[in-house]
Amino acid sequence: MSRAITPQATSPEAAQPSATRLPDGFGVRIDARVRSFAGGRVLVGGSPTRMLTLAPAAVAMIDEDFVEVVDAQSAAVARRLLDSGIGNPRPTKLPPSSAVTVVVPVKDNPSGLARLLAAVEGHEVVVVDDGSEKPVEAPERGRVRVIRHETSRGPAAARNTGLQQVTTEFVAFLDSDVVPQLGWLERSLGHFTDPAVALVAPRIVALEPDSSALAKYEHARSSLDLGSRESAVVAGGPVSYVPSAALLVRRDALVACGGFDETMHVAEDVDLCRRLQTSGWRLRYEPISRVAHDHRTRFRTWLTRKAFYGTGAAPLAERHPGSVPPMVMSIWTLLACVAIASFTRVGVIAAVLTQVVTFVRLRRMFSELDRPDRIAALLTAQGFAGGLWQVASAVCRHYWPVTVVAAVFSRKVRRAVLACAVAEGIWDWKTQRESGGLDPVRYLLYKRLDDLAYGAGLWKGALDARTAAALVPDIRK
Repeated sequence: MSRAITPQATSPEAAQPSATRLPDGFGVRIDARVRSFAGGRVLVGGSPTRMLTLAPAAVAMIDEDFVEVVDAQSAAVARRLLDSGIGNPRPTKLPPSSAVTVVVPVKDNPSGLARLLAAVEGHEVVVVDDGSEKPVEAPERGRVRVIRHETSRGPAAARNTGLQQVTTEFVAFLDSDVVPQLGWLERSLGHFTDPAVALVAPRIVALEPDSSALAKYEHARSSLDLGSRESAVVAGGPVSYVPSAALLVRRDALVACGGFDETMHVAEDVDLCRRLQTSGWRLRYEPISRVAHDHRTRFRTWLTRKAFYGTGAAPLAERHPGSVPPMVMSIWTLLACVAIASFTRVGVIAAVLTQVVTFVRLRRMFSELDRPDRIAALLTAQGFAGGLWQVASAVCRHYWPVTVVAAVFSRKVRRAVLACAVAEGIWDWKTQRESGGLDPVRYLLYKRLDDLAYGAGLWKGALDARTAAALVPDIRK
């Protein structure tokens, strides 16, 4: 008998992990970008940047930026490093691959499904045919079961139907347009030796990165590719969600939180991440585990998909207030960015003064450390640069309808918008470029079209939901 799953059927308390102590042998390595002060007692890093103060006994447990769990005390230190974003996990064991069942939702993609099944041959697989025009048949080879929806109910419902058939400890959700690369499963499974981890996501890369100019742009800037840096998945962090195209999940945690929300046809993966986080679970992004995705590279389909993603922000903002702000920064950084964008002498002076205030506040915060001036100056500069990037990105992406109206009536706004559009695009190209990739001109063109489509979807979603919650920035004191 299958087990019924009702989206969000349980309270967050009921879905909490039963144990969080890291096992003996588990390792944590301090991130290479973290700065150490006061003989290792103070660590500054993470995203957003934070300061972690350690007791002398905890410092003694760290050897060459690595701590191994050997008892309850070292387990507590390792957990603190992980939860602060200062350290990254280094598990030494992993569950067997036989503890994983693969669930594949599919609709009208027989060639992609055949390609995927060949890549996961040997694993137990549940294929959920979500109302394909031609019903999917189980292949003669392999351990593959097929469940069919006579009418399409959406990918979230298809995944839940597959989840009902799973009896193994873990379930891997793979869309029919992906192909897992060698070692994808083993490189993710080790994270589950941390009993508090409910979900691990691989990096999603392009299946055919060089087939066209648009394919090259998607290879560099796909919404599914979250980059090469490992990270905890945390709202407001560098990786705030992971896409459902490829996920590895602890089955009991997913069932306890109600599975995927079947009422959502976009952003259901972001919603799942938020609910698991609220329940106390940890989520990880593991970029050395890779799954290739057949990106949409026909122009109209690509543009429509970008707009579709934008429509998901409004329902997310309703379900999880404050979770998808276009910008997150302090009021002082925002004032400095607005002042500098005025291109006036008064604006420059005002921007400098706001940064002096920020420096003084940070200097006071780090006064007990060695080199407090240097730390405060570095963090002030990083905050201002990050703020400028956020404002430039939001002007061109989230708020472009307002930007266009303002530019029509103001020459100064036109100058500022042009500067933002070019500078942000070129900086993005510089940070994402690879050998053989697009030139900056074509990259900039595709980036701006990407932003226009997403922004159009964002505003459409807000109008349809009759709420501006997804358009409200998070400005902090």
